[in-house]
Amino acid sequence: MTSLTPTLDDETAVSEDIILATQNITQIYPGTVALDDVSFHVRKGKVNVLIGENGAGKSTLMKILAGVQLPTRGKILLDGREIQPRSPLEATRLGIGMVFQELNLCDNLSVVDNIFLARETTRKDGLIARKSQKERASELLKKLEQKIDPDELVSNLRIGEQQIVEIAKALLQDARILIMDEPTSALSAAEVEVLFRVIRDLKSHGVAIIYISHKLEELLQIGDYITILRDGRKVAEEEIKNVNVPWMIEKMVGRNPATLFTRKKHKLGDVLLKAENLTLPRSGGGYLLDHVSFELRQGEVLGFYGLMGAGRSDLVECLTGARPQATGNIWLDGKPVTTKTVSGRIQSGFVLVPEDRQRDGIVPTLSVMDNMLLASLKKYLRGIFLAPSQEKSAAHSQIGDLSIRVANSQQPITALSGGNQQKVVVAKGLLTQPKVLLLDEPTRGIDVGAKSEISEIINQLAEQAYGVIFVSSELKEILAMSDRILIMSKGKITGEFTHQEATEEKLVAASAIGHGPSNGGNPND
Repeated sequence: MTSLTPTLDDETAVSEDIILATQNITQIYPGTVALDDVSFHVRKGKVNVLIGENGAGKSTLMKILAGVQLPTRGKILLDGREIQPRSPLEATRLGIGMVFQELNLCDNLSVVDNIFLARETTRKDGLIARKSQKERASELLKKLEQKIDPDELVSNLRIGEQQIVEIAKALLQDARILIMDEPTSALSAAEVEVLFRVIRDLKSHGVAIIYISHKLEELLQIGDYITILRDGRKVAEEEIKNVNVPWMIEKMVGRNPATLFTRKKHKLGDVLLKAENLTLPRSGGGYLLDHVSFELRQGEVLGFYGLMGAGRSDLVECLTGARPQATGNIWLDGKPVTTKTVSGRIQSGFVLVPEDRQRDGIVPTLSVMDNMLLASLKKYLRGIFLAPSQEKSAAHSQIGDLSIRVANSQQPITALSGGNQQKVVVAKGLLTQPKVLLLDEPTRGIDVGAKSEISEIINQLAEQAYGVIFVSSELKEILAMSDRILIMSKGKITGEFTHQEATEEKLVAASAIGHGPSNGGNPND
C-alpha cells in the first residue's frame, strides 16, 4: 500500500483539508518514551481513525491535544498556527472536545448536571438556568435516540447509558474537533448505529472526528483515514478504503493476525458448579433472571452470549453474591452454597472480573501491588500486621505469570495501559485461590494484542482445572474461546451449543428469541 504520510513542515501543515496537525511530538516519562517523533494529521469533516495496542501512545497523544498535559517537545498546529493548550478548558475554547474512554461522570449527580458540569448556563440573576439546561439535555439525548430521564442519577444508569451521557457531554461543546476514545465499548449494536448517524451528521457540518477504537470492523464502516501507532511511533497512515482488518492488525502488532488467537484443547473434569432455577426479580415486576439452570465442569470455558439486557451480567453478579435478593440453588464441588454475601462467595471459591474495570475492578489511587492484594489481604496477616515480604512475593509472582508490563509493583495502577490494568484485576481474583472465575466482558476497551494475551490466560486457567464463565458481546471471541456456549435472551437461556456446533448465525438467532419475529424453530436447528 502507498503511504499517505507527508513530510510535515509549516507549509504542508496548512493543507486545505488538514485542520489540526502535530509536528514531531515526543513525550518522555522517567524510564520510558511514550511518544517518539509523532506527526499526526486531522482532516476537516472526516473521521480520522487512530489505533494501536494499549501502550502504543494513543491516549498520551490525545491528552496532549486535549490540554491534559504538555509534550516534552514538538508542536501542535491548528489552522496552520501553533497552539499550546495547557488545560482541557483551554482546549475546549480552541474548539477541541473529547469523549474519554474511562467514564468521567459523577455518580451522585443527575444526567443533566453531569452534561453541564463546569459549563452551566446561568440566568441574568446569576443562578443556574435549570429549565433551559434540562431542555437542552433532553434535545441531546433525543438526538442520540435515548429515553434517558435528564433528572435520573447517573449511578442508576447501566454502563451503556452512562457512555451515552458522556457522548452527550461532548456534543454540548459544539467542538470543531471531537476526540472519541472508545465511544462504543459499552454500547449495543443499535446504539452504535445511532452514534454513527450522529457522527455522519457532525461530518456534514465540517466537524473533524478523531476516533479511537479496538473494534476494528467498525472502523471500516465509519472511518475515512487511519493512523497506526506502535511502541510510541507512527508506523502507517492510509485511507480506510485501501485497508482491511488483517492489514490493521499486522501493522499494530507487527505479526500475522492468524497467530493471535489459539484455542488449546484440554480435558474437562467432573461437574464443578451447578446452578438450578436462579431467579432475580425485576423492580416493578417480571424477572431479570428467569429460572436459569446450568452446569460448569472443571477445566471448562463456558461462554455466555446475548444482546444488551439479556441478563448475562445479572447472572454473574448473582453467582458472586452481589444480588442477595436472588433465589435458586447453587452447588460447588457437590456442596450447597448457602452464603449470600460477596465475601462469603469469595471464600466459597467464586471471583468476578467485572465489566467496568475502572469503577468496580481497581482503586485508582493505589499501586499495582495494593490493587492486586485487596481481595486476599487476610492471607498475609501475621497477628495484627501484614507480612510485606509475602505480599511482595505474591504480587511479583502474578506479574510474572500473567506477563504484566509494569516498571515495578509500587507503580500507580493508573500508569498502566488498559490491558495491563485488566491483568491486575485478573491477578487480584486469582490470589483469592478461586475455583470458578467469572469474566464479564474481560476484553472490553483493550487492544487486539492484549485480547490475545487475555485469551491465553483463559487457556492457562482451563488447563489448571479452573471453571471459567466467560461473558462477551464479541461473537468472534465467544466462538473462539468457549468449550460450550449458552445464549441468553430476556433473562432466560434460549440456546446451547458446543464449540463444534456453534456458528455466528446460530448464536444471533438464539439471542433474538423474544425480541421480535423469529423462525420459531429450535435454536439448535
